Amino acid sequence: MNASVPANVSDPVNAAILAVSEDRLAGFQEDPFGEIAARSGIDVETVIARIIAMLRAGTIRRVRQTLMATNLAQGALCAWEVSNDRLDAAFAYMVRDDPFSGHVVIRTTDAVSAGSTYRLWTTLKVPQGFSLEKHAEFLRERIGATRFRTMPARMLFTLGVGHVRRRGIELGSRAEVLADPLDTAVVSLSELEWRVLTALKREFAPEEIMRDLWRARAAEAGVDAQTFAQTARELNAKGVVGRFSTFLEHVKATAQGERVTRYNALFHWAVPGGREIDAGREVGRHHVITHAYWREGGREFHDVNIMAVAHGIEKDTVLAHKAAIDAHLREAGIDFAYTNVFWGGRSEIKPSEIVPAAYSAFCERNGLDPQAMRE
Repeated sequence: MNASVPANVSDPVNAAILAVSEDRLAGFQEDPFGEIAARSGIDVETVIARIIAMLRAGTIRRVRQTLMATNLAQGALCAWEVSNDRLDAAFAYMVRDDPFSGHVVIRTTDAVSAGSTYRLWTTLKVPQGFSLEKHAEFLRERIGATRFRTMPARMLFTLGVGHVRRRGIELGSRAEVLADPLDTAVVSLSELEWRVLTALKREFAPEEIMRDLWRARAAEAGVDAQTFAQTARELNAKGVVGRFSTFLEHVKATAQGERVTRYNALFHWAVPGGREIDAGREVGRHHVITHAYWREGGREFHDVNIMAVAHGIEKDTVLAHKAAIDAHLREAGIDFAYTNVFWGGRSEIKPSEIVPAAYSAFCERNGLDPQAMRE
């Protein structure tokens, strides 16, 4: 890394780049660094140099074209009840040995409440054709969990990180319009589309970051650059491409000792049946919210059905944002019978593998019959 190139988030040039590059580049981007330059007002050569420096320094933890994995594989938020003596080992297994678990977080509540014995939380995606419940049962046995609850997303309302641009958001700040509900139906792909998608989604090493970003990935997929771009555009039209993103190390301190955020809160609300979409659209329009879903928590979690995630440096500020959302829901005529906050502690975040061939290979490595793990 060139020591003369600043790699800290607080550097004003880096902050301007990150305010765009974290979560503002929706869909397939043929020239992502050119687009970041255009939106940030910073020349493209500087954009590329700064992103490489931040990636090498660990300020940015990955650079990649994300996918709408909820439309490519069965998925769920999973809560695991694991005894305290097994918790660390269970966490480590999910991080190191299960490529289908993405976010892995140990959570706590401020008081004993519905579901507070479920300390380990993960996202789980199982490739098309295979059973999410069978894989979850395999994981339960492997980590020694007492029980688990899988909560598939029935509707998605917002998905975007953007910690830099969310700094200093006013309490209750929200969009003028309601969040759009996004379906989570799984989309079938052709063999060519899977090849292009597999190359498209792989994160970039620092030495791969350049203006002509996709030519090498086209060769990896076994197609020419024009076919690669056209297929990526078609995948985008099918709604399975997320955004081009530079993901910050937002849980741990960076090498420079900076923290982008300190508190990670999973909010729960139990709204009346039939009002889930209305409530989700109201929650999702709040600028502090990074993720918002309709998920069914069941009796283990007091029948909550709307979940959302917010981050912040100060715990009291995160709770104040929550209170503002609560008040807005009531003002919108949507009451809730129950609400709670699950705080994130130790956590690791990685993309979930969603390619079917990868699941068969996993089964073979773990002594499982791939056919027996199918739906």
